[in-house]
Amino acid sequence: MPALSLSVLARKGICAALLGAAVLSAAPASARDGRNGALIGGAAAGVIGGLAVGALLNGAAPPSPPPARRVYVEEEPVYMAPPPRRGPICHYERRKVWLDEVEFTYRRVEVCE
Repeated sequence: MPALSLSVLARKGICAALLGAAVLSAAPASARDGRNGALIGGAAAGVIGGLAVGALLNGAAPPSPPPARRVYVEEEPVYMAPPPRRGPICHYERRKVWLDEVEFTYRRVEVCE
């Protein structure tokens, strides 16, 4: 059984005492007390019970703090120059080639800059 701290024992003792007082004060009222005796006894029981419940709720451990937010810091983009050209840049184009005065065809021709 884990050891209980002094504050926990004190809190439980106070709650037990308040609960006992509530039970004792809620004794049935006799006819000689009249209607007011029952009313006062019920009010006293409500006050003592409310105090006991309030002590239990306030004595609970506070909630843990929320986890720390992670902040993302975006780095500045770094410009990288393209590598130097090692030779001419070539590509293919379709060129019209005349076969005779009426007919023609297209051929792929390599064009270098």
